[in-house]
Amino acid sequence: MERIGVDRCCIIRIIDQSVNYYRGASMATKGERTREHILGEASRLIQRKGIGATSVGEILAASGVHKGSLYFHFQDKEEIGREVIRQAADRFLRFVDWSLAGATPRDALENFFAAALAYHRGTGFTGGCLFGNTALETSDADPGMAALVDEVFVAWIDRIARVIAAGQRAGEFRDDMTALDLAQQVVAALEGGIMLSRLRKKAAPLDSCIENLKIFLRSVVPAHGGRTKPRQGGKYAPHRSTRSETGNR
Repeated sequence: MERIGVDRCCIIRIIDQSVNYYRGASMATKGERTREHILGEASRLIQRKGIGATSVGEILAASGVHKGSLYFHFQDKEEIGREVIRQAADRFLRFVDWSLAGATPRDALENFFAAALAYHRGTGFTGGCLFGNTALETSDADPGMAALVDEVFVAWIDRIARVIAAGQRAGEFRDDMTALDLAQQVVAALEGGIMLSRLRKKAAPLDSCIENLKIFLRSVVPAHGGRTKPRQGGKYAPHRSTRSETGNR
């Protein structure tokens, strides 16, 4: 994969492919197309307004389907919300896998940063992160939905941690923190940058966040010489859930 950010055509391609990864494709049969159409309109409403503030009436109006058709495919609004999150999670994680590619681990991570910025720039910084929005909305009110969203964050952090661990072995990233801890810092910082860019409707907060993450991740050379070691018991395990270290996040 070519290094992102070196030419305009590459950035345009990143935006186009990023949007396609998030939107996904419709199914073949009429019933499946109707179901996907309902979910697509519900997703746009939920991303902008949240699950709680999105009514069945609004989903019906946006999709143009009759109530009977909606309830043929879904039991209630909660089922629609869960399916929106599941489908969005699948598209997002494919987007992460696609964009986390490069000649080196540092290139791969910076390519992901560039793709994420390009995607949000392409939306005009509206909607923000569906998973971050839903986590804030449901973490206290709907444990089932919160657990579903947490699975997305666990998978996202795991993917970032794998790249960081490879970069630590190559001497590209600091190793005074575990790959898992660094990955959680990356995801937390990106969520904050996305939120501020959405609030202010400009790229500067997310762009600044990304540039500072690049600095934060650089290798650290201790004053006493030699390289630092990750703290005891904190070795990154690629197949271990982050819940084992963070508890209830």
